[in-house]
Amino acid sequence: MPFRIRKIAHFFMLIAALGGFGATACIRSAFAADPPAPAAPVYHLPPLPAPQGNDGAGVQSGDASAGQSAAAKSTNDPASGANAAADGGAQSTLPDAGAPPAHGLPMDFPPPVISVAPQDASAGAAGQNIDNQLAQVTPISDDTISVANMGQPNGLTLSGGQLQSGIVFTLPRDQVATTARLFLALKVSPALAARDTSLRLMLNGQELGNVALSQANATDNVYELDIPAAMIVSNNNLSFSVNDDNTLTCERDLSDKYWVTILPASHLQLSSQILDIGRDLSHFPRPFYDPLSMKGSSVAFIFSQTVKSDSVAAASMLASYFGLLSSYRNMDFPVHLNQLPPQNGILFGEPGEKIADITLPQVTGPTLQMIDNPLNPVYKLLLVVGRNGNEMRQAAYRLISSPLPPRQDVIRVQNQAIPLRQPYDAPRWIDTTKPVYLKDLAQSPAALTANGLYHDGIRIGFRAAPDLFMWDGDSIPVKIDYRFPIETWIDEDLSQLSITLNGTFLHSLPVNKHGLVETAWRMLGGDTRQETFNLQLAPYLIYGDNQMEFYFALKPKADAPCSLLTSNNIKSRIDPDSTIDLSRTHHFTMLPNLSYYVGASFPFSRLADFSQTLMLLPAKPEAGEIATLLAMAARAGNATGIPLNRVDVRLGLQDHGAGAIPLADKDILAFASLRQTDLVRDLLAGSPYEMRNGLLSVKAETLTDTLKRYVTGRFFRQGVEADRYLASTDAWRGFLSFTSPWAGNRVVVMATATDSGQLAHLNGDLQLPVINAGIRGDIAVINAENGVKSFSVGNQFPSGEMPWYMMIIWYANQHIIFLSLGGLAFAVLIGSCIYVLLARHAAKRLANSANK
Repeated sequence: MPFRIRKIAHFFMLIAALGGFGATACIRSAFAADPPAPAAPVYHLPPLPAPQGNDGAGVQSGDASAGQSAAAKSTNDPASGANAAADGGAQSTLPDAGAPPAHGLPMDFPPPVISVAPQDASAGAAGQNIDNQLAQVTPISDDTISVANMGQPNGLTLSGGQLQSGIVFTLPRDQVATTARLFLALKVSPALAARDTSLRLMLNGQELGNVALSQANATDNVYELDIPAAMIVSNNNLSFSVNDDNTLTCERDLSDKYWVTILPASHLQLSSQILDIGRDLSHFPRPFYDPLSMKGSSVAFIFSQTVKSDSVAAASMLASYFGLLSSYRNMDFPVHLNQLPPQNGILFGEPGEKIADITLPQVTGPTLQMIDNPLNPVYKLLLVVGRNGNEMRQAAYRLISSPLPPRQDVIRVQNQAIPLRQPYDAPRWIDTTKPVYLKDLAQSPAALTANGLYHDGIRIGFRAAPDLFMWDGDSIPVKIDYRFPIETWIDEDLSQLSITLNGTFLHSLPVNKHGLVETAWRMLGGDTRQETFNLQLAPYLIYGDNQMEFYFALKPKADAPCSLLTSNNIKSRIDPDSTIDLSRTHHFTMLPNLSYYVGASFPFSRLADFSQTLMLLPAKPEAGEIATLLAMAARAGNATGIPLNRVDVRLGLQDHGAGAIPLADKDILAFASLRQTDLVRDLLAGSPYEMRNGLLSVKAETLTDTLKRYVTGRFFRQGVEADRYLASTDAWRGFLSFTSPWAGNRVVVMATATDSGQLAHLNGDLQLPVINAGIRGDIAVINAENGVKSFSVGNQFPSGEMPWYMMIIWYANQHIIFLSLGGLAFAVLIGSCIYVLLARHAAKRLANSANK
């Protein structure tokens, strides 16, 4: 009997030991605060003290133990454990209200059912798979952040008196740096290399080291530097400064001789561990998107194998919201049909629907729920559930309209009214009804101030509706109030304020007024400062996306003290109440025009919520077609600053029932490869294009069409050139645009390609400025060999509003043949009338002479 007891005791001790080992392995693998037996990092610099704080939110990167403690707490918390969803237990579920109730009583809410493959109970199999399981639970993100990603596409140059500068980079809050290496590509002037100089590097106020420039030359030099991971926090400042014992700071007007450039190829290789942030919905848009991410983000969208239009409509709302947040960063939306992604994802479906290994909960209203990804509990899946299109839209709108309540992983969404937008009221478009203050366009009032003698330009970006119209000769008034420093060591005769718009030089403003009287008054001690200027902008200088730059070129006097040259106490300011006035413009243009679409999603963005837009997919869309729709929705949200809250989505054109969306009052945005023959054939009916032998072709123009085109003033058409190019191109993607077959004042834009794989490349193409600039006309073809080729094939129609008298002048200007024929007919009519009158007068005169 004691022998049996000892065997049982030994057996339980063995089980406990195995369990303790597994728990320890899970905690360590999930958060890598103390990774098992890694190779010790080798630094090129002496060990540095750990930073004392973290600029970002969340766990401090510099404190590994703190990160491990927070991680362990998150893992051990039953409310956020990885097995909560699999076990069928849900957190306290509350209606969509603010804070949870005082007692936190759980409600009877059906959780999603997750099918998990049975685990092998044998210890041998577990031992063989432990490494794969650890790698699965502890995901590592490897990123390369270039100087261009840090906001310096042309690199960073230190020269003249500007011997120090810095750049900022950030790390997402759910990541902790594990290794970091800086690759520094430098180009040094020969004169500076000949001096006893070095480049000092600092990260977050702590010194990294010095790079000797005395042995360098004008060719590119690349230096590698290991950075202690503890120094990398959420918000980081990497600064550079030139050290020179020979007083290079006091060398004036030698910026062309002494310089060092940190080239755009310089980059930071960063490995970071992804932390489990739990299933709290109030973190949204994290973990799917983090504004601290320096590069583009990828958000997986999951649908059932049989895609429904309601799910795609809700997904387009969320995609446009992510695009709104992304600013200049690229957003990608891989689509999974009945398949779970290996990382974070958003799943759309109806109650009880089974998608991959997840059966959605049986709910009676729009619902949001965050669960662990069964493939890896560190990653999360957001469930957007609704019984119909309205409920799906309500659930998506709740996500993007206001912050979600804290400490909730499930929310029952209450119905709320979705506001309707008005034409041209996009928040990111400059107001054209009144003068706009520059302080309303700048990121902050401090952004209108430049510090020191050497500084960067003051940049003000603004977007405008692409259909702004003004007559040639008219101008846009810009009232500029500015202030130069009043220091006596500044040379007021040589200093000036330079103004540029979109890279085009506009004007240079002096410190003092020029003129004989002003000069004499200044010599007598009078005040001749010029602090106001009215600038007249030509309308053609205004684009859809604009950047106005002000640069105070301050010149010190020859006897200015050296210590003042690097002082940041002097301020140069653009007055926040300076204005730009577009109130005399009109919204009027000719459509279709693809340059408007790729630049500002126009004309669909005329109503920023897309309430007069129909997004069209094939009856059985492929993943690449849905992904392209979501990417274009993100671009629209980025252009306007408003999600697509009222967009309609239809699958195919065969639905003519009572619930069918009317097409006569909709602009149509279609996404289909040429292999979707049914949809492509129906869309192209009545357009200048057709499908011929499985290829897209341009219809031959009849004699009647040619005469009509000449009469309406269109003398040039590139139909033959476009048809030949399409016939000679095997694989391509691009855009078509033409007048809607259902309404003469509506437009169709079609994103298409030879196949779905080619269509998936379209979003990446639009990230290239050269591609964006090359898309115009009404057909644009993109391929890997020739880039983009654009053609003008079909007819255009006027869109917008102008006063009636301006419309007459515009119509006469556009239709020169009609104007010539009308002038000739008017001359004949007037001449005939005058001839009759003169003939009668002559006959009467001759009759009077005969009577006499």
